[in-house]
Amino acid sequence: MVLSLGAQGGENKPPGSTRRFSFSATLPCGRPTGHDRVMDRPRAINLHPVVLWLAVALIGIHAARQFVGEATDETLLLTFAFIPDRYSSIGEMLPGGEGARYWSPVTYAFLHADALHLLVNIIWMASFGGALARRFGTVRFLLLSLASAVAGAGLHYVMHRNDGGLVIGASGAVSGMMAATARFAFSPNGPLAGGRSAAAFGVPAEPLLAAFRNRRAVAFVLVWFAVNIIFGLAGSLTPGVSGQIAWEAHIGGFLAGLLCFPLLDPVRGGPLPGERLAS
Repeated sequence: MVLSLGAQGGENKPPGSTRRFSFSATLPCGRPTGHDRVMDRPRAINLHPVVLWLAVALIGIHAARQFVGEATDETLLLTFAFIPDRYSSIGEMLPGGEGARYWSPVTYAFLHADALHLLVNIIWMASFGGALARRFGTVRFLLLSLASAVAGAGLHYVMHRNDGGLVIGASGAVSGMMAATARFAFSPNGPLAGGRSAAAFGVPAEPLLAAFRNRRAVAFVLVWFAVNIIFGLAGSLTPGVSGQIAWEAHIGGFLAGLLCFPLLDPVRGGPLPGERLAS
């Protein structure tokens, strides 16, 4: 989730796939060597490297903030969080000045209010981002995540101009990952439509209009929007949530994922080769 935090005073401070290699040499007695057992062992953490390293970065940043003073952390938040009021006449008086107007629509995604906020985003990123990274590869995955984070900040700005609240959290980007994954996962033989092999991640995606005739895809989108709007309106009444949920940033990121997917999708009318799927 992305949280929107109040701007006044200290009391409102926010708190791939696995390649399998098999080497078998037959000894004179006909028994395979031990290489089969060693080389065929799966990885302990079966995540695409880019997703794993993003999770490590998010955890590292949040952990580092726990060891700085309250004043320093507040300065960090005011410098790198997305603040709609930064684009008004008082923006230059905020930490980061003019430069923060350009970097904060991205850097806000690396900040989280608390451990629960961070954990929820990492779980959803691992679930949907892992599938997307397996299909897209590192560079395309990062480009879509970047576009979704910026779009999330942009829609929040449109809805809350001249608001001094801080927006933090990776959910704009994660929402884009979820939308992009839905573009192919519900296609025939996709990972969520009966596909069981690695080839399921390389099925051609349906065009957007055709996807909205797919009952599973439509149900996913409707449930996603309903949950986000309900939690957004409930705000701080939701157990375990501190601060308001910036649901507009979620929707902005989700729409960006839907629309940017065909621009970055490497699959053009046929499944990806196995080598690319495992990259």
